[in-house]
Amino acid sequence: MDGNTELLSISAFARRVGLAPSALRFYDDCRVLRPAHVDGASGYRFYRPDQEPRARLVRSLREAGLPLADVVAVLEGSGDDARAVLERHRGRVRARSQEADVTIAAVLRTLSETAAPTRVRLGGAELASAARQVAPAVGRDAAHPELACVLVEIDDAEVRLVATDRYRFSTRVLTPAASDGPSCHFLIDAADLIEIGAWAARSAEVTIEIAPDGGRLYGTAGSRPLPLVDRRFPAYRDMLSALPPPECRVIVDRAALLAAVHRCGDTPAVTVRLGEDEVVVSRSADPGPQGGSAVPAVRQEDLTLTIAFDPAVLAPALETGVGPDVLLEISTPTQPVVVRSADQGSFTTLVMPVALATPTTTTAA
Repeated sequence: MDGNTELLSISAFARRVGLAPSALRFYDDCRVLRPAHVDGASGYRFYRPDQEPRARLVRSLREAGLPLADVVAVLEGSGDDARAVLERHRGRVRARSQEADVTIAAVLRTLSETAAPTRVRLGGAELASAARQVAPAVGRDAAHPELACVLVEIDDAEVRLVATDRYRFSTRVLTPAASDGPSCHFLIDAADLIEIGAWAARSAEVTIEIAPDGGRLYGTAGSRPLPLVDRRFPAYRDMLSALPPPECRVIVDRAALLAAVHRCGDTPAVTVRLGEDEVVVSRSADPGPQGGSAVPAVRQEDLTLTIAFDPAVLAPALETGVGPDVLLEISTPTQPVVVRSADQGSFTTLVMPVALATPTTTTAA
């Protein structure tokens, strides 16, 4: 040891670099930060002042959450290696931060929901219309009682009513006149929703209130309870996000298309064949080019496609539309077809097709 070199005891060095003496002993044992001298008799560790930058860097990296192996890589590796290690760690930190933010936000929403009710003001006639449009899409399967309900989702910007029987999916979006409180959702039996819609239609505006102890609907004639259903609705957003983009869009007279479906009579399936400027609707048993009813159509794509539907599913989807025209968005003969009202973009129905080869087989959403 050079007698002219100033040495610091472990306690003095620890104070200067912001590390505990126990941490310095640990880093010595790990060979990350070795002392300049160890007294052979006492075992005391001593450090040089020029070791302070390395000690402070170790402290900073550990405070940033780097594992010890990564600290060594930064200290001993090349500049490129050190940058790569630090960038990887920064990515992990950001991901953990985002996950924590999502978790905290969810807990905060839960706390808000228990503390304050949600209120939303809507047109009474609008609510009644939405109930009539969406409710027919609910299911009747006793094994899935949740499908007999309509999901109502409320947030700051809109109120969504959603229903499905797994073969048809309908949603109507309403824009509230005013809203207050946290976002929420609830289930209500379709029959109860229709009755509530009829009651709401007698008021220019109604207010839906959802509180921890239940829900109420307020209107001109007073108020009435909302009979909420405690069940879990299917994760319909996953299904919507998985839909492929449409390959073709067809605009057709809604009443004419519905009449063509009805003319097919009692049949398990009808085929819809897309022509250049028409759609031809026929029974699955005779889908030839000369059979069926031709309905004029407006198309932009040249794709020729034939798709089959259960008329018991397609006809109600057309009946609940609004306006003279309907827009069909088709991706493939096996994917759900989006049915939109040209005059009411806030109402959308998805209809599952049936297999062309075996028209009695329907694919569930």
